[in-house]
Amino acid sequence: MIGRIALVLGIAGPCVLIAAVSRAQDIPGIEICTVEKTMERRTSCLQSNVDFLQKTITKLAIDHAQKLDAAKAQIEGLKANVAALQKVVDDLQAAQKKTAEDLKKKADVPPAKDAPAAKEGGK
Repeated sequence: MIGRIALVLGIAGPCVLIAAVSRAQDIPGIEICTVEKTMERRTSCLQSNVDFLQKTITKLAIDHAQKLDAAKAQIEGLKANVAALQKVVDDLQAAQKKTAEDLKKKADVPPAKDAPAAKEGGK
């Protein structure tokens, strides 16, 4: 029984380790290139880093451009809303001013019919 466990661990252990190493290489990112011994591997490592950084910068530039376009569209919509609301406010202020002027005109004109009635009521 112990021999079988040792045999399974002896075979499965390196397979798991190899699988973990190969998966780690598939993940893009910045690698430490100073650990490479040969110049070709260092050059390849550095080129991989440069490619990763260029892809990352391009992706971020596209994302930010989309966010800016969305923000610009939202700003334009808000400007249109503000203009419409300003027109409504101007219309309401004009109507209020007109109403105030009409009331002032009515208050300035003395009632002609009420004067004789007041005299008759006084007799």
